[in-house]
Amino acid sequence: MDIETRLRKVFTEALDLGDDVDVAALTYRGIDAWDSVGHMSLVAAIEDEFDIELETDQVIDLSSFQVAHKMVAELARA
Repeated sequence: MDIETRLRKVFTEALDLGDDVDVAALTYRGIDAWDSVGHMSLVAAIEDEFDIELETDQVIDLSSFQVAHKMVAELARA
């Protein structure tokens, strides 16, 4: 499974989203589920799924699905 597919699954499960949600268009606080608590759950789920550890600045900067995808892709190459 590629990074985007895995990341979509992480977002869907961590934020408890339905299949009808356009995950690629999600932004922090753009939906009720992605509040500060949802954000920390999402960060933990991303770290678990990809076996990475996000730096504090990255956690703060994680503001959309697109940003998350870029971060994970860069960390996967490192």
